[in-house]
Amino acid sequence: MSVKTDFLVIGSGIAGMVYALKVAEHGNVILISKTVLEETSTKYAQGGIAAVMYSPDTYEKHISDTLKAGAQINDEEIVRITITESTERVKELIEWGTKFDKESSGRYNLAREGGHSEFRILHHKDNTGFEIQRALTETVKAHSNISVWENCFTIDLLTQHQKGVNLKEIKGEIECYGAYVLNDKNEIKTVLARKTMIATGGMGNIYQTTTNPIIATGDGIAMAYRAKAEVENLEFVQFHPTSLYNPRETPSFLITEAMRGAGAILRTRKGEKFMHKYHELGSLAPRDIVARAIDNEMKLSGDEYVYLDPSKISETELLNHFPSIYAKCLKLGIDITKDMIPVVPAAHYACGGIKTDKYGRSSIKNLYASGEVASTGLHGANRLASNSLLEAAVFSHRSAMNAISSFKEVEHELNIPEWDAEGTVLNEEMILITQSKKELQSIMTNYVGIVRSNIRLKRAYDRLAIIYQETEDLYDKSILSEEICELRNLINVAYLVIKLAMRRKESIGLHYSIDY
Repeated sequence: MSVKTDFLVIGSGIAGMVYALKVAEHGNVILISKTVLEETSTKYAQGGIAAVMYSPDTYEKHISDTLKAGAQINDEEIVRITITESTERVKELIEWGTKFDKESSGRYNLAREGGHSEFRILHHKDNTGFEIQRALTETVKAHSNISVWENCFTIDLLTQHQKGVNLKEIKGEIECYGAYVLNDKNEIKTVLARKTMIATGGMGNIYQTTTNPIIATGDGIAMAYRAKAEVENLEFVQFHPTSLYNPRETPSFLITEAMRGAGAILRTRKGEKFMHKYHELGSLAPRDIVARAIDNEMKLSGDEYVYLDPSKISETELLNHFPSIYAKCLKLGIDITKDMIPVVPAAHYACGGIKTDKYGRSSIKNLYASGEVASTGLHGANRLASNSLLEAAVFSHRSAMNAISSFKEVEHELNIPEWDAEGTVLNEEMILITQSKKELQSIMTNYVGIVRSNIRLKRAYDRLAIIYQETEDLYDKSILSEEICELRNLINVAYLVIKLAMRRKESIGLHYSIDY
């Protein structure tokens, strides 16, 4: 049975919620959350949100830092839009109840992170994302026009290309009519929408070690790609240089870059500084350089981690600004007021994704994308720290304004067939899925990580082709489950990362090949 709505929002992080709150003033909204509303990548963002608030900072300085970090292949118009709208969007988050840290004078306490020339990071201790998520979740739950569907999995978008959908002769333009959604009762609902927003976050779980929550399986990119949307820049995968070395834990616990901004220094296990050999900014160099430097030092020494030395930060600041990190490390027997922190790079952020324009529109009519799932052109070859939450707020706002202006002109497409759920359950289904997922993560980690080569990429491509075929065969024979869909999506986005990495015949930003 189909369900109709004006606006369908897939994803409940900052990108999905900002968009939902704005369009809900004009029509009804269905907001799909893969687990509970609060469990998103936004929740795990520690550092903060970058915005120009006070002099001597200026929009031009923030623009320059963003372009420099992105190796100048950013879309300069998009960079200017994002930065010049930053202050307004942050004020809006504050109006929705977000509490950023302030100094005794009442001014916001701003931090500085790698690649930034000024202090411009608004934060809430070391759990900024958690605080933003809290405020937005409360506001969304209180809105009468937003219907929240928790523990629901979006299978695929509805377009002319979907299996069983043969609505109109395709004349160049593909349209989105909504999505098929697997709900918490294991029913597949056909959700018809005038406008659809994909805000599903990242794809970090294509790698063995990631700071992303386990739900970040590239679902939005994969379903958009299957629907024939344009994607780009997926070869640029940002590895956060400093996740806590604790191999038994998934996701990896992030040690925020703000700690290096406050004075922490990277050292080898022998206690020697090394970042000065790689960049003039030392431990505050852009993330791609820091991650490669750590990777290189680990390969030279054979060590499994390096140290982050926080001894230059006062005990008061460590306890006040980094309470979550202090508590987490203490549980593992590390007292950061006295001890160094073992750290290792972890897959962190996808700088590419669904290609969008300055209004968040994808190449498919009536389909928008915002947040990590989108490729706006802001990041170029490498994301500047704390620009991600900002990008989500800016482009969800712009998408909402565009969608509001035209949604009443869009009719619901009523000729959508119900999902064909016939299939045969295989007894071994779960073991086949979990094993394939492990193989995929091993391939991507070993061959398509921080440092790449033509031969590694070719090997990854060939190995992945086998897993792809096995999984498609399994999918065709199986009753639909979230696990098999996630595996298909992981394979889909891993393929795109490899394919686009093979196509880029240069080393730039986050794509570093020993062959170029």
